[in-house]
Amino acid sequence: MDTSRQIARRLLEVGAVKLQPQTPFTWASGLRSPIYCDNRVLLSFPEIRNEIVSALAGAAGAMDSIEGIAGVATAGIPHGALVADRLRVPFIYIRSSAKEHGRKNQIEGRLEAGRRYLVVEDLISTGGSSLKAAEVLRAAGGEIGGALAIFTYQFPSATRAFQHAEIPLTTISNYAALLEEAEQSGQISAEEAATLADWRRDPRAWSDAFVN
Repeated sequence: MDTSRQIARRLLEVGAVKLQPQTPFTWASGLRSPIYCDNRVLLSFPEIRNEIVSALAGAAGAMDSIEGIAGVATAGIPHGALVADRLRVPFIYIRSSAKEHGRKNQIEGRLEAGRRYLVVEDLISTGGSSLKAAEVLRAAGGEIGGALAIFTYQFPSATRAFQHAEIPLTTISNYAALLEEAEQSGQISAEEAATLADWRRDPRAWSDAFVN
């Protein structure tokens, strides 16, 4: 079994990912979704957490000249810190906006201008939070070696956004691998897998068309 399928199995095992094509979740945006992903759940399972970190560190180690890790607040912070520790490189994290008190930092930790950072996030949906963090890093003088995440929904719009920003994106698992694992293990039917594939192609249209 390849890494993406193995990680997908772990996500399903611990309930970090839940699939409910018949009774979808409602996201903060109001869109209805047949999937909910919360990779923070992984932190509560030491053996699986170690497996995830090993896969992330392996992916990071295969990249060229990564000199630091930048976690994206908030969910990317713990995973990014664990990867930085495994690779023995500096760690910083990026807030979505600057604090309104104290030193009013948006970047926490010591950023070194010219250092090549890997942006680490737990989940890629639109890619907006990771790309915004990369912009903040670049404005502060850091260089971007790429972006790394545990899981991606594989939205075409996200792929285009990373390509436009010229930031290579690597994930250790993805939506296609998840559907394969879920169907093979009997957690979803072939019909439900088709419904879930339809959602990925056009989440808004799927949400608008859903009838309770």
